[in-house]
Amino acid sequence: MTDLAPGAFAVDSRVPGAAPRGFDAFRRGWQTQIGDVFPLPAFSPATIADFRLKGSVARVRDVVIADLHMASATRIADPAGGDRDLVEIHVLRRGAWTLGGLPDRDEHTVSTGQFLFRHFGRQMPFETAPHTTAQFLFLPSATLRSLLGNRTVIGPADSAEMRLLTAHTSMIQKTATDLGPAGVHAAHSTLIELAKAVAVRRFDDVEPQLAPALTRAAKDLANSHLAHPELSPTMLARELNVSVRTLQRAFATVGESVTAYIRHRRLEEARLALTSPSGRWSVSELAAHWHFVDSSHFIRAFKKHYGQTPTEYARSTGSAAR
Repeated sequence: MTDLAPGAFAVDSRVPGAAPRGFDAFRRGWQTQIGDVFPLPAFSPATIADFRLKGSVARVRDVVIADLHMASATRIADPAGGDRDLVEIHVLRRGAWTLGGLPDRDEHTVSTGQFLFRHFGRQMPFETAPHTTAQFLFLPSATLRSLLGNRTVIGPADSAEMRLLTAHTSMIQKTATDLGPAGVHAAHSTLIELAKAVAVRRFDDVEPQLAPALTRAAKDLANSHLAHPELSPTMLARELNVSVRTLQRAFATVGESVTAYIRHRRLEEARLALTSPSGRWSVSELAAHWHFVDSSHFIRAFKKHYGQTPTEYARSTGSAAR
């Protein structure tokens, strides 16, 4: 297997004749793609009989990133004897994931919007609620075990450190097939550094290799708050727990400013609204909705970016802005 290999999969063992063959095919595919970085546990017979799962997976050297949607409930069988040495991060987007049940360990339930980060010296029993969506990161223990010790780190998935980590994993999944050896090395190194940051709940905001992840996290955050009147470099820096200067320096590495990115994205949304079949916006309404100073300012910015005024653009596409 190569250093980095992406893939998508889906399985539904309820299809006539699919169970257990459908589950066995999934297990073989996982083993082919992931190898021995994270061998699948032994699931309960009830789980195998109703196993509905879809997702994608990527491997970066000794790190596995899996985004999974489990439509059915899952439960692993008795994991006795399942020794291993692995660090895991579980980020719950929806549903619930319960870990524990051994005499020497507490039970933990990770709910929507939370993450769990810990070192595992052996396979632990776990179960998931139906319709659970999560990202799982399986990491080598050598560089992270000493930071975690026996701690179980549970926190909000929207913390500054987790925002950077998930932004970086998203970049990896989107560019996996295009990364050469140098790119794989950089992606892996940054993953480990960001995982360390989650473990200690802070990151080195002057570390150059974290700039792309910081930029991506800021863009993701901006995209989800484009209509917010307070969206600004200051707001983004505050949410990501960095200085405005650090954020601006990170954006400079990709040749743009934070303010320019926000303005361009708002202009793009305004452009799409001009030709939306669901309703027609006036120029003044667009200017107000996307927080331009006034209609004149919006028109000038739109023309500078697209070479036409909003009205000219709407006419050229068969619409008409009021």
